[in-house]
Amino acid sequence: MKLLWTDRARRDLLNIGRFIARDNPRAARAWVERLRDRARRAAEMPLAGRIMPERAEQGIREVFVRNYRIVYRVSDDTVHVLTVFEGRRLFPDDAVADSNSDE
Repeated sequence: MKLLWTDRARRDLLNIGRFIARDNPRAARAWVERLRDRARRAAEMPLAGRIMPERAEQGIREVFVRNYRIVYRVSDDTVHVLTVFEGRRLFPDDAVADSNSDE
């Protein structure tokens, strides 16, 4: 499956990296790469991710990297990463509406 990142998801990764980089720039790069890698693996088997409880829609799923949630939408031949956020935060409802993807 093709993997595309919404603008929001790209901003999420950038913000996560910036936050971690305040203390450790090298760890920030590694952490963001870990999140990107997990999204790539989700695209290989998109239905293996759990259905997101907040949405309860078959096509919107999530995978985890420690305490971060990667939420994505599965369509015919594409996985769109909608958002990446820290799991103690509330799911941003407007993330599902954002489907502008280029990557």
